[in-house]
Amino acid sequence: MKVLLLKDPKDKDSGPDPYIKELELYGFEATLIPVLSFEFISLESLFEKLSHPECYGGLVFTSPRALEAIKLCLKENSKNEAWSKSLKQRWNTKPAYVVGKATASLVEEIGLTPQGEKSGNAERLAEYICSREKPDSSALLFPCGALKREVLPTVLREKGIPLESLTVYQTTQHTDLQESLSSYFSQQGIPASVVFFSPSGVKFCLQHLQKLSGDFINHIKFCAIGPTTAEAMEAAGVPVSCTAQSPTPQDLAAGLQKALRLQNC
Repeated sequence: MKVLLLKDPKDKDSGPDPYIKELELYGFEATLIPVLSFEFISLESLFEKLSHPECYGGLVFTSPRALEAIKLCLKENSKNEAWSKSLKQRWNTKPAYVVGKATASLVEEIGLTPQGEKSGNAERLAEYICSREKPDSSALLFPCGALKREVLPTVLREKGIPLESLTVYQTTQHTDLQESLSSYFSQQGIPASVVFFSPSGVKFCLQHLQKLSGDFINHIKFCAIGPTTAEAMEAAGVPVSCTAQSPTPQDLAAGLQKALRLQNC
């Protein structure tokens, strides 16, 4: 069964994409189509803030892109040296809160210890942070995207936990998206399932998918990587056949198997 994954492939240097590998174990023929492009901004401001861990109570990451922004900063020799010599150790005395496993692994790559990776979404991470932080303590530094949801900042603000947001990337549609989707449908036909990995993916892909699928769109099982994406799908009028219990290849594969098995009963 063909499954179309609307996500960026994992960094080629780290081997095959884990979602492709896991779905193959379940007998699915999965294809990735990159949906988003990212422009990194305010990197000087980001490193300036990272240079003063004494001003903050910890870090919050809800996106792998925020870690990519830090890694871009650290490509500069002088900044990498400052990070390795003292900044990394000083930040390691403070929590680095993360929303999921992908973000956690990137936090480990820059030498920090992630906390809260089992949260799976911003709401649960906010609850986790609130259970560990005291009101009116030092602000948590939150490098984020221009399209960040307000759930986490709102919950923390209501609990009196200071959060300092810094926009470090902007999200746009991938330049090859329309061409890639057209090519997939002309060569592979209508997939059994399409998986959205972000609200932006819904926004950028839905119109193209409707046009390419035509009357067959009702045959496709649409799935979400998590509740935030599922909400965006529902708001756009897309029926959600399954939502992964947590944003991992294993949970997505299990959800897809269940959704597509029911279809074939």
